[in-house]
Amino acid sequence: MPLRVYNTLTRKIEEFEPLVPGQVRMYVCGVTVYDLCHIGHARSALAFEVVRRYLEYLGYRVRMVRNFTDVDDKIIHRARERNVAWDALAREFIAAFHADMDALGVRRADVEPKATDHIPEMLAIIGRLVERGLAYPVDGDVYFAVRGFKGYGKLSHRSPDDLRSGARIEVDERKRDPLDFALWKASRPGEPAWDSPWGPGRPGWHIECSAMAEKYLGESFDIHAGGEDLIFPHHENEIAQSEGATGKPLARYWLHNGFVTVGGEKMAKSLGNFVTIRDALRRFPADALKLLLVSTNYRGPLDYTETAVVEKQKALQGVQEFLRAVGRLRAETGRAAWPPPAPPASHPAEEAFRSAMDDDFNTARATGVLFDLVREGNRLLRDARQEGGPSGAAIAAVEETAALLRRLAAVLAIDVSGAAADVAASGAVTVIRSADEALDHLAGLLAAEPPHPAGLGAELARVVQELLTLREAARKQRAWTEADRIRQALGAQGIRVDDTRTACHAVSEFPADRGLPPVSVSLVKG
Repeated sequence: MPLRVYNTLTRKIEEFEPLVPGQVRMYVCGVTVYDLCHIGHARSALAFEVVRRYLEYLGYRVRMVRNFTDVDDKIIHRARERNVAWDALAREFIAAFHADMDALGVRRADVEPKATDHIPEMLAIIGRLVERGLAYPVDGDVYFAVRGFKGYGKLSHRSPDDLRSGARIEVDERKRDPLDFALWKASRPGEPAWDSPWGPGRPGWHIECSAMAEKYLGESFDIHAGGEDLIFPHHENEIAQSEGATGKPLARYWLHNGFVTVGGEKMAKSLGNFVTIRDALRRFPADALKLLLVSTNYRGPLDYTETAVVEKQKALQGVQEFLRAVGRLRAETGRAAWPPPAPPASHPAEEAFRSAMDDDFNTARATGVLFDLVREGNRLLRDARQEGGPSGAAIAAVEETAALLRRLAAVLAIDVSGAAADVAASGAVTVIRSADEALDHLAGLLAAEPPHPAGLGAELARVVQELLTLREAARKQRAWTEADRIRQALGAQGIRVDDTRTACHAVSEFPADRGLPPVSVSLVKG
């Protein structure tokens, strides 16, 4: 089945066909940088990261643009409250956004333009609109003439008369129509300003996206995405500006994610009921939070509760335990790594995954496929052990399932790779310091405040692997006291060490509220 998406513009499910075969250009409306991001921002960023990843999985070359609004009334007001420069405040929260997305495991867009870097492009579009009679200057301001654009209202599916009667519009007697909106705002004392043909001022909110989308994606592109609260007026106004200036369709498909609610009420800074990404990641692992966010279709509402995140964390632990068991099986067979399995021509689970995602990116069904894979993998593990020793065919079946699970989870931006046991032969681990130095390093890593960097799990595994190697060396020398000391020190940090005949295993038992990545390390005894 081909990929089909719900297009807000047509209110229909449509087969996805990019303008240029093999390529997808998409623009995602970013954040206004005056505060920390909350879970609602995380959902939007993750939803369209998953769209991007699935398109890449299908073989498309994707170019994503996501903007920063770095000059705005909210930014100016917050800067005054904090007695800092408006541009310094914007830089602070752009850096905070990147830190939050890095901690969440959401990749950066290919281009992340700032509004203030694109004033010339905005002025050029405004100039074209004035020339075409679709915009008019008044006392240094420039307004878009809504009645002059015949398609106005086609995204929100309401006529200008309906929008006028239902909208809360600031009264301005200078405007020809109450629905007319500002493209350029005349400068006011104490506010940032740039030169323009109509006098010094700054851009209106909507014009920035038209300018940046055209610069980096062209006059027409494939996907325009954002939260459903942007449908009107922001995206409606973008269409009017861009299509009024170019005479061409702005975007072929319009995708909008649903709200995150708290107790049925939209999560929003203005309502004071928001949970920041940082607060959430102090309590829960990033992948548990992401599993909750992709547990419903991106277009529907999602109610956020800590109980719901805990449930997803438990579900994720089942996935992680399967992958750790695969790692332990590797160690017990006496091999640090198995050859990667040849991918099958077709796997039922992958077909089910694609069927779900082809249905308007139905991540709810797709996550169900992942858990079905885990159940199948656990059955294969049991069968392999019952045979009295895993055969080559049994090992291949288990490894194929684990590899497919990792690959499909990555499409949903769920990173389960760190959950698999890190397996090494004792003679292959380089030891560069004493046990005390390694234990101090481990303690420092575990004491770090969240949100934790994406590479923390790999670094923890490396240090634990080094400590297991030091412990094994002590055991070979019959230095039992030193071997027990290392084991007890690891246990005090929440890492349990178990021995089998062929290997030793270290598995983390961190409390959930520490938000630490799981650790599972196996060392094959020499």
